[in-house]
Amino acid sequence: MGKMVFIDFDGTIADGGVIPPPHVEAVREAQRRGHRILLCTGRPRSLVSDEVRSLFDGMVGAAGGYVELDGQVLSDHRFPAELGDRVREVLDAHDVAYLLEAPDAVHALPTTPGRLASLMQVDRGDDPGATNPGLDILAAIRVDDDLSAVSFSKVACFDGNVPMTEVMSQLPPGVGLVPPSMATLGDRAGELFLAEVNKSVGMLVAARHFGVDDADIVAIGDGYNDLEMLREAATAVVIEGAPEPLLELADLVVPPPARAGLVEAFARLGLTD
Repeated sequence: MGKMVFIDFDGTIADGGVIPPPHVEAVREAQRRGHRILLCTGRPRSLVSDEVRSLFDGMVGAAGGYVELDGQVLSDHRFPAELGDRVREVLDAHDVAYLLEAPDAVHALPTTPGRLASLMQVDRGDDPGATNPGLDILAAIRVDDDLSAVSFSKVACFDGNVPMTEVMSQLPPGVGLVPPSMATLGDRAGELFLAEVNKSVGMLVAARHFGVDDADIVAIGDGYNDLEMLREAATAVVIEGAPEPLLELADLVVPPPARAGLVEAFARLGLTD
């Protein structure tokens, strides 16, 4: 049996939301050689296109809360209703623009898309042709005046009137926080998740389903929500420029997707050679 490789999306396999052709070919070559390559992303299923999903042998989404293999959903963690109500109450009190992420859709209040568009336009800088990984998020938002009935697995937060650490101080201990994937958004943005759920949880669900030995698990990532899966994997591959806690776990450090870092990673790990 070959290796089982779990790869983060934004900033790891994808550059600006797009997977470079050399990365696509590296994945396909590794699969031809008997290795299983799985997407392991903070994004919910609703923010991963059919084209992207079709490249992989399975998907761990919602930062470990959702696992889908061969069209079968093995795991789908959601916020309990009471906890979800409290999260929305605190976010609304601090005028946070937020997205309730679920496998079928991303939900938001009517004012949120405009606020996010403004933030993302600033992030693009002076280059009108710049690729922005957040634009596909805007296109996928389902707007509703009342979000009280929405079942969700994670919350992406932007643009509150206080730092997210202050928001967290008013939430129950069952909620965790990681910084946003777009670092330019600052400390008033972040992602809220169920504290007992992380990418390593979903990674191990997938590995156990396929009967893969722990020694054959490889994890590749670049952000704080990759920390647990990198720690649990037998081999940890980290992208250059990642936060120091991730680099400390790295068995291998490779260039970012703009420089086809996964091609180097797969070659050095013997997945394509």
